[in-house]
Amino acid sequence: MTLDIDALADTLVAARDAGKPVTELPGATGPEATARNGFRVQQEVIRRLVDRGDRVAGFKLGNIAKAMQTQFGVDEPDYGYLLASQFHPENLAIARSGFIHPYVELEPAFVLKADLGGPYVTAADVISATDYVVPALEIIDSRVRDWRIGIFDTLADCGSSGGVVLGAQPRALSEVNLSDMPGEIRLDGAVVAQGNTRAIYGNPVSAVAWLCRRVADYGVTLRSGDVVLPGSCLAAARLHTPGTVTGGFAAWGEVGFELAPG
Repeated sequence: MTLDIDALADTLVAARDAGKPVTELPGATGPEATARNGFRVQQEVIRRLVDRGDRVAGFKLGNIAKAMQTQFGVDEPDYGYLLASQFHPENLAIARSGFIHPYVELEPAFVLKADLGGPYVTAADVISATDYVVPALEIIDSRVRDWRIGIFDTLADCGSSGGVVLGAQPRALSEVNLSDMPGEIRLDGAVVAQGNTRAIYGNPVSAVAWLCRRVADYGVTLRSGDVVLPGSCLAAARLHTPGTVTGGFAAWGEVGFELAPG
């Protein structure tokens, strides 16, 4: 069976609009359910959402840490576009009803001051292109029921992206030690996940370089002004009920939001 990119995009956009998951994506278990085809579906989903008035604001890398691959049953990283509509102000309310089955992750967000891309991007290139980094919480969500996903599903579903909250403590890369920075997530003050940025491919800078080289296969270049999420430094925490969500890095800063019931 030939994979129907348009039909898959229809399915995923409809699931986003309705806030209801699909049981499975058509063709997700067939021989054409490859990473490349999953990304083709994603690009069509993004094209449709941008045509409706949204805009691309960055890119994400997911499941780069072993803890995340184990948690969600995938054996390679995923990646996807971030849309402006997915960014939320810190310390304000985000409605739980806007998501299907959300989890939250902690990561350092890179903001670029120059374009960055190509098959030979190095850590030095990432350092040169980075304007600053800020603490960030990413809400991940799947439009496939109960997170029954493989690499094709999550790539088609835009890397299972849901929302992003950026902190307001910008630092130059020279001011933080991203190769060894502890972090934690707290729900209503209770620690629910802990990790270290070295779990992000040894150093998040290297993870961003990996991302650039990978998406170069699709002709994608990260752009000046993009927000780039390199992946979580800890296992994602499920967002069960409303409450205060806080993420923080030692000797850097915190970022948080209120998960509201409505």
